[in-house]
Amino acid sequence: MHWLWAIIVGFVLGLIARAILPGKQHQPLWLTTVFGIIGGVLGNAVATWIGVEETRGIDWVRHLLQLAGAVLVVGIGDMIYVAMRGGRRQRV
Repeated sequence: MHWLWAIIVGFVLGLIARAILPGKQHQPLWLTTVFGIIGGVLGNAVATWIGVEETRGIDWVRHLLQLAGAVLVVGIGDMIYVAMRGGRRQRV
């Protein structure tokens, strides 16, 4: 069941990251979800590394780090995606 939550949270993080980033991102929705999952894992790793432990209630620091990781990964991932597609931006 943990994998289902990872997909759901990755999807939400990816969508929020796309909304935060300026301009239009060109990767498909499934890739946004993968980037959101990777960003969430990266945010969790940073939270653990800086010593943020689980807290009672909502763990805002961990969630903000997950979102920051998702924004970073979605932004870099979009640049890589466009470069791999030949640098041409598709019109939708």
